[in-house]
Amino acid sequence: MGWFVNAVGFVSVLYILRDVFHTLWHPTRHGGLSRLVMSLLWRLTASLRGGRRASGLAGPLAMVTVVALWALVVVVGWALIYWPHMPEDFTYAVGLRPAQHADFLDALYISLVHVSTLGLGDIAPAEGWLRILAPMEAVVGFVLLTATVSWTLGIYPALARRRALALRLWHLSCTHPTTEQIDTDAGAAVIDSLAAGISVIAVDFMQYAESYYFHDGDDRTSLARNLAYADNLAGQAAGARHPDVRLAGAALRAALEDLAVILDERFLHTSGTPREVFDAFAQDHGPRTRP
Repeated sequence: MGWFVNAVGFVSVLYILRDVFHTLWHPTRHGGLSRLVMSLLWRLTASLRGGRRASGLAGPLAMVTVVALWALVVVVGWALIYWPHMPEDFTYAVGLRPAQHADFLDALYISLVHVSTLGLGDIAPAEGWLRILAPMEAVVGFVLLTATVSWTLGIYPALARRRALALRLWHLSCTHPTTEQIDTDAGAAVIDSLAAGISVIAVDFMQYAESYYFHDGDDRTSLARNLAYADNLAGQAAGARHPDVRLAGAALRAALEDLAVILDERFLHTSGTPREVFDAFAQDHGPRTRP
């Protein structure tokens, strides 16, 4: 029975390490637990009366929840490894009676001490392989701390890039550029910069897929509500006389199609055209307030 408990503990720890790896360090996939938690909270907040305000909490709250679950499962998993071997394979400080400190709560305490790298030493493993595992738990605790910081430092710059591109599209749409204004060298430069920006966002959605579950705020900074204008602009550039404008428009169209594929395969599952995917993206991130 003891080895079965140990096996459950080992599997739990390995599952969390796998989830951290796929969430942070694998560029084409993300962890099952993190995605499940974030998508569930996204759907839950979307159904609440708070509307945008509730949706705005989904991403940050989901990140906190995922990190808390990572830490909780690691602590419990390591406690399950220690528990069957208490008190025989552990040393106790003077004044502590081993028989009174051998239940699961004591194993949980030992696990918390090691994962937080406190090293109090009042209860310590004495068996050889347990003495090796205890420092390994401290390493895992440090990995979780580093992973949390790396995740935050990765997602929020990606959100800033997404919102900056949305704001640029909003500003362009507010100027109502004519076909004559677009059919120029300046128009080609603007459209080409938009194509480059869309490509960056596509990579962000692949590498930081959890950023999808962050609400972008009002219409000006919401990429979901401004992609339709980029699609219109690509169509307008396709009919231009200037060859550079047509080339930039083709690049923008290709970037939009790639982005639509990523959004649909990972999040929306509409199997529709790029415009249908963008409409579903806009609907998922809140109702349109601007035509």
